[in-house]
Amino acid sequence: MGEKQPGPGRRAVLTGAAVVAAGAAVPLALRAVDDDGSGTPVPGRTARAAPVASRPPVSSVSPLPRTDPRPNILFVLTDDQPKETDWAVRRTADWLGGQGVTFARAHANTPLCAPSRASIMSGRYAHHHGVLDTRHPYHLDQHTTVQRQLHEAGYRTGLFGKYLNYWHTGDNPPHFDEWLLQEPVAYYNGHYNDNGTVRNIPGYNTHVIRDRALAFIDGSRTDTRPWFAYVATRSAHELNIPERKYAHTRVPEWPGRPSVYESDKSDKPPFLRKADHTYAQGKALRTRQLRTLLSVDDAVRDFQDKLRAVGQLENTLVVYTSDHGLCWADHGWLRKSVPYRPGLEVPFWLSWPARGLGKGTVDDRLTGHVDIAPTFLDAAGITPDTPHDGHSLLDTRNDRDRLLAEWWWNRQDQEPIHTWATHIGRSTQYTEYYRTRLDGQGAPTQGDGAVLFREFYDLAADPYQLTNLLHGATAGQEAALGVPEAAKRLAAARRA
Repeated sequence: MGEKQPGPGRRAVLTGAAVVAAGAAVPLALRAVDDDGSGTPVPGRTARAAPVASRPPVSSVSPLPRTDPRPNILFVLTDDQPKETDWAVRRTADWLGGQGVTFARAHANTPLCAPSRASIMSGRYAHHHGVLDTRHPYHLDQHTTVQRQLHEAGYRTGLFGKYLNYWHTGDNPPHFDEWLLQEPVAYYNGHYNDNGTVRNIPGYNTHVIRDRALAFIDGSRTDTRPWFAYVATRSAHELNIPERKYAHTRVPEWPGRPSVYESDKSDKPPFLRKADHTYAQGKALRTRQLRTLLSVDDAVRDFQDKLRAVGQLENTLVVYTSDHGLCWADHGWLRKSVPYRPGLEVPFWLSWPARGLGKGTVDDRLTGHVDIAPTFLDAAGITPDTPHDGHSLLDTRNDRDRLLAEWWWNRQDQEPIHTWATHIGRSTQYTEYYRTRLDGQGAPTQGDGAVLFREFYDLAADPYQLTNLLHGATAGQEAALGVPEAAKRLAAARRA
């Protein structure tokens, strides 16, 4: 437990289980607002393209020559952004995906904010790093973080935006040279720790942290050290408040998915059988999320422009992802926290032209957030000095047959969702639910751990997870599916 601190192998287009992003082909011009700029649609008029966001001034100072060949690292992390949101971040997808690598099977290892972020920073599963809910950020051993190892290796490090839920705002984030940390996180007029000074800063969250990140990048004109920038937006977390100019932007229609209209949920766990969120609610949530993400796309455009201006576009490793996905009323569920594809899968793009990763390829390896820290350290030529559960994505020999995801029932959830663990395979997924709950200190001490429910899905034949093959299955049918072996492997992964 950490101390409280003061104050690409196979590359092929994924088919079968992959779902084509809804609205991906809708042109950018349909990001429309009113004709008079007021935010209110004007009847009878054709929607026009949204106004271009104002951009910070560009420095006229010529960059000093770089002598350290190691790459910069720019990491952009959104909040609660599921897949099928490419329409809102089209320029980001065009740059980092169209001119980089799209990891088509990327997952959150825990679909909850703080555990997911701790896995990103440490390269470890939540049952190893100890942050199992959103209320105990100080469980993370800061010695295990990627920012500590990069900082000690001579990188200039910066944090801008969300860090860990319930982090005390007056506590400085360890191992960062510069920071603008917001906690609690709000869309407008937030409360920040600004390099050690706690103060309110007016403005929209995405733009406030964008401007500070741009200033940090611009600092490389006079500081020749390689840098690591961790940029974490509020978007697209509820309650979704879009930037005012995007408040009424028209988004592409969404017909829903088969999982949204699932009528027979008798094969689902008890808590999910009672879930009753509707298509209309899922559609409304999707609309709100897309509108907030438009500002993120503006920010990423500005990051690209800044990297070009300082002459560092080629030798900067850029990664964009979300801390987890979100259900849009899939199986009647309008949240995260469940072991289904909409909540676990995330957009994930990587670009590093100097390494040859700038050609618009698709990598279909099973990847998780635990792979991010090892990838960054590998890029920087640093041998990890703490254990990792993930591996570097830069080494195309690194591959896996299955990926662990896990979640613990905590006191924030009134419904008995249960603790669960799941193994996501290349074409199947096996899940167990347990009688376990976190105590007031965020430790899994309540309950006997008994298995309460199980699920098995053929993701190739059933990508929307409508048919739990274990519902009513005989022992012989379970054996034919390989369930006994899957259960042993999952148990071993949870103990490892």
